[in-house]
Amino acid sequence: MAKQLKLKIVTPERLVLEELVDQVSLPTTLGEITVLPEHIPLITGLSSGDIVALVHGDHVPMAVVGGFIEVKNNFEGMTEVAVMADFAEHVGELTEEKIEEAKTRAEEMRKKLENKEIVDFEHFEAELERSLTRVKIADKWRTKKYRK
Repeated sequence: MAKQLKLKIVTPERLVLEELVDQVSLPTTLGEITVLPEHIPLITGLSSGDIVALVHGDHVPMAVVGGFIEVKNNFEGMTEVAVMADFAEHVGELTEEKIEEAKTRAEEMRKKLENKEIVDFEHFEAELERSLTRVKIADKWRTKKYRK
């Protein structure tokens, strides 16, 4: 049996995924990395994009925005990847309705920015990034096969 690693993705609202996977690719602030079993310990920032876990040949994609990643080896020798994200959602959860809603919200926010009506810029920026990431990742995975 091939070695696996334990992947856990959490947001402030919920546990998104906790599963044994063969490998996982993650968007970090320094570029994309792929973590395999027995990876060296690492802590780094998480950027917007998609986390793609590989489980028995099946891709498990997640849209993520912000946060950080910790890779460590536990006492049993298993590699653990903990992702603490500001936002994370399985691509299968991104319905056409949610995607259209995200596009509409992103357009509304862009118009507000042009009109200089923004009072809470940090909140605005986070919401815009979340909406744009949802759209981008949903479009990327629309024609690809993945595990739901």
